[in-house]
Amino acid sequence: MFFIPGFVIAIITFPGVIVHEFAHQLFCRLLRVPVFKVCYFRVGNPAGYVIHEAPKENWKSLLIGIGPFFVNTIVGFLIALPASIPVVKFHQSNPADFLLIYLGVSIAMHAFPSTGDAKTIWSSFEKKGNWLARFLVAPIIGLIYLGAVGSFIWLDLIYGVGVTIGLPEVVIKMLA
Repeated sequence: MFFIPGFVIAIITFPGVIVHEFAHQLFCRLLRVPVFKVCYFRVGNPAGYVIHEAPKENWKSLLIGIGPFFVNTIVGFLIALPASIPVVKFHQSNPADFLLIYLGVSIAMHAFPSTGDAKTIWSSFEKKGNWLARFLVAPIIGLIYLGAVGSFIWLDLIYGVGVTIGLPEVVIKMLA
């Protein structure tokens, strides 16, 4: 494995960063949590952010924090699906197929919540949660940190390729 600085990866995969931040904002809007500021993309750390009011209910903090996992996964899959079928199944392609696959992979690989998301979720449960709620959310926080550590061995890229290439293959086999 080789190391590429995070800001370079963020620049190359900027569509994923934008969708990730959009997902946070979308969940804020759906849950009626006021949003104060949104930065969809910038060169820096973090590459994007959403500043919002602290939700009164813990479950809202959890959904806002993990929202990108669902949104980025679904959007990445759907964008790449029309291109991955001819490329993977029929070994036919054109430049538009590779553009769609690039977009799908870059979006899906930013599905993992960040450690900042994990800290925000945990902070909410630490302040307003009982021991049972903290016990139940702790494995989610652990998985988020595991995903962050896994990014050093390209787990996020592997996930993105799996969602955009592997998952359509599974869907095709199920429907065939």
